[in-house]
Amino acid sequence: MLSLSTELARSALDAAPDAMVIIDSSGVIRYANRQVSALFGYSRDEVIGKEVEQLMPERFRHRHLSHRDAYVHNVRPRPMGQGLELFGRRRDGTEFPVEISLSPIQDGERVLTAAAIRDVTDRKKVEAELIVAREAADRANLGKSRFLATASHDLRQPLQTLALLNGTLRRIETDPDCIEALGQQELAIGAMSRLLNALLDISKLESGAIKPEPTDFMVASIFEELRRDFAALAANKGLRLEVESGQECVYSDPSLVEQILRNLVANAVKYTRQGRVGLRCLQESGWVRLEVADTGIGIASDQLPLIYDEFFQVGVPTNSTREGYGLGLSIVQRLVKLLQLKLEVRSEIGKGSAFTLTLPASHRRPVEAVDKPQVPAESARKADRPRVLLVEDDAAVRDATRLLLKVDGYQVQTAGSLVEALQKMGAAGAIDLLITDYHLAAGETGLQVINAIRQRFQPDLKAVLVTGDTSSVIKDLPSDPNLRVASKPIRAEELLNLIRALLAQEPA
Repeated sequence: MLSLSTELARSALDAAPDAMVIIDSSGVIRYANRQVSALFGYSRDEVIGKEVEQLMPERFRHRHLSHRDAYVHNVRPRPMGQGLELFGRRRDGTEFPVEISLSPIQDGERVLTAAAIRDVTDRKKVEAELIVAREAADRANLGKSRFLATASHDLRQPLQTLALLNGTLRRIETDPDCIEALGQQELAIGAMSRLLNALLDISKLESGAIKPEPTDFMVASIFEELRRDFAALAANKGLRLEVESGQECVYSDPSLVEQILRNLVANAVKYTRQGRVGLRCLQESGWVRLEVADTGIGIASDQLPLIYDEFFQVGVPTNSTREGYGLGLSIVQRLVKLLQLKLEVRSEIGKGSAFTLTLPASHRRPVEAVDKPQVPAESARKADRPRVLLVEDDAAVRDATRLLLKVDGYQVQTAGSLVEALQKMGAAGAIDLLITDYHLAAGETGLQVINAIRQRFQPDLKAVLVTGDTSSVIKDLPSDPNLRVASKPIRAEELLNLIRALLAQEPA
């Protein structure tokens, strides 16, 4: 037995929370503290003088001999078996996971090794539970992503049908009362579409389905897009839309930054009764600040913490008539967090509000895209009736689209699948335009339809891909001058204008 210099040292080792053994160079245990008995079930007399391999499972003993010899020639404090799963073996043969720390001890001329042994059964159990929980969460997120992709498509289908039927009826109906009713119906369809899009956006953000794709881009391109989209809306309310566009370049995800600014500008226009809505860019050292300011109703200081809550609207009592749904700023907050940006707000009742988004500046100038020529809608119409092949597996959407195109002067053939589309093409010969849904039955996609028809019949065929899918598959489509993508639900007039412009374009 090892003779300790003092009783104090022995008491200290016995009081240690871990089991501790002291081993000589031949692997024989010379000392064991009280916790060894508690952990392994042996009395001190049963382990002292025995080889340390007695405390490990038999399958590890032979391998441990070589490890022990290697340690004797390179003695230093270190964890044992780093990166390996270590186990101890109790007197009754049961095994348990352990962590072991080795430390050299000088005892006169000989060097001994102190091994602190800790039972990590509880920790391993927690780790295993965390792994199971993480895998379950990953499966749940994958399930959410699949659900959102399906819901995004399936919920938009009936709205698309309503929008197209509304557009068709407004083209053939002449009774003033019916026209007024159809106008009100169009407003209701638009409101439903905006609510659906907002709810799906929030769900996708919460599920992690949206992944940022940062790049260098010019702020001016987004500002110009917002100017075009909101100029008429602001003018109709008697507001001045002031956009101060500069040459600042930033690094972030341009589509998500645009969505943030779009929601902020929409809110500013909605809550401003007179005056102006301004959009400007401020350059700072290493940063660019994008500000959306208005002369609207303002927000009380006690309400500022609430403005990012779902369905909260400034100055709108619960259960009262609403304009909008109070989801825009909730989406903004999630996007800001996702992009790791900073959003500040200042506001004063009766004087207006200003939201400032801060982005990292970039010194790399992106390659600017060449603007597509704007073709007047009327000049885009051909003298004869253009021939269109419509591929859509949903019968209601297919019939509504067919009716709209027929009323607008197109010759329309329909198909519900890739095979049927190829059959129609073989019988009909050349067509002027292909319109196809992205998600078709049996896992087929509109891209497969477009590629198959181009390869077999018309290499330069112009096509419109209509989709409710907002995944990266759609965002990452390669540049194709003969292809346009329309997001569901699309209004009848928007779809027809897109078709006219594409048909009027010179072949690529």
